[in-house]
Amino acid sequence: MNQKLKKDIDYVVENSIKAVLPDEAVTRALKNFSYGDGKVILVAAGKAAWQMAYAAKGVLKKLDGGIVITKYEHVKDKIEGIECYEAGHPVPDENSFNATKKALNMVSNLSSNDTVVFLLSGGGSALFELPLIPGEELQDITKQLLASGADIVEINTIRKRLSQVKGGRFALACAPAKVFSIVLSDIVGDPLDMIASGPAYPDYSTCEEAKDIVRKYNIKLSKQAEELIGKETPKELNNVETHITGSVRELCRAAASNCGKLGYKPIILTDELCCEAREAGSFLASIAKTKSKDNEKLALIAGGETVVHLTGQGKGGRNQELALSAATVISGNKPIAVASIGSDGTDGPTDAAGGYVDNETYLELCDKGINIHDVLMNNDAYNALKAVNGLIITGATGTNVNDVAVALIDN
Repeated sequence: MNQKLKKDIDYVVENSIKAVLPDEAVTRALKNFSYGDGKVILVAAGKAAWQMAYAAKGVLKKLDGGIVITKYEHVKDKIEGIECYEAGHPVPDENSFNATKKALNMVSNLSSNDTVVFLLSGGGSALFELPLIPGEELQDITKQLLASGADIVEINTIRKRLSQVKGGRFALACAPAKVFSIVLSDIVGDPLDMIASGPAYPDYSTCEEAKDIVRKYNIKLSKQAEELIGKETPKELNNVETHITGSVRELCRAAASNCGKLGYKPIILTDELCCEAREAGSFLASIAKTKSKDNEKLALIAGGETVVHLTGQGKGGRNQELALSAATVISGNKPIAVASIGSDGTDGPTDAAGGYVDNETYLELCDKGINIHDVLMNNDAYNALKAVNGLIITGATGTNVNDVAVALIDN
């Protein structure tokens, strides 16, 4: 392992994530909040829900109750006056359903004088869920979609039609109370109707689009689910004020700034990366290899969200696959490193935020008898990277604004 490059990557990862923590963003958004005479109820859902709720609690002048629904091991402490629950992600579980039911009960029977402060972040599609079909079937459909290679917009187009809270239905449940929504974006392009499947935003997707996705990926549905796919979601909401804050664009800019501080010339290639993880890794590595011939100290940055098509039974995540797929391309004497991380600190169903490889990784894996092609076919990037100390582990970060991949060229 190139220790110099690994140290630089660790610096970039740590400081870039700090730059997109939601505390300041939530505080800034709540400066516009009007209290009125009624109750104020706080509902926070998503991977960054605890951090967002903690920040809001420090700013709100009054609070008549609240609930946090976040991923397992993401609740850092108690928050006075707010119930905190942990639930399943990326597949919803009974804790998701039970906590969401509590949230709906909390906002029922409110008046037009009351306000729901709704704090939403990525991961809410699984965490904030009360299905219109049996929970077991929703879990199966979610697993089918995740394994199919469908992107997050396609997945959420299906999810919102099977849910009591998605696709604007949570805002309807709050009515006639007002909803003051603060959204931390985790989807490329910041489509508000798709972030966590848009519980408090009108749905712009159509039934025909949903049916096309089912056909495209051959998703198996019950008759009840098929009927729900054919029912339209709310297209207009009159009780919601939305403030979007935080995005992968900010994460890319933070990564570029931190690379610059280390003496690299940063180039943001895209903040809308959306393709197969292993293809993204190979392509980023190819660009880095070409640029290494210019004898410049460069940092190539790409943000977005890739997908993984499951073909095996191994352990890993999209960022680990992206990094590992770059290892073969950058192998050699030129000092090049490629790393990719999820800003929330978790990549797939693992304890790693992502992965790191450099020009020495390929030979290190070969020495251990590990074949990268076989590993990727089995979706087992976690164990391969672990064998060469290539896992990036940050723990839960408190934010979730997509992924960032960085290639460093240390000429």
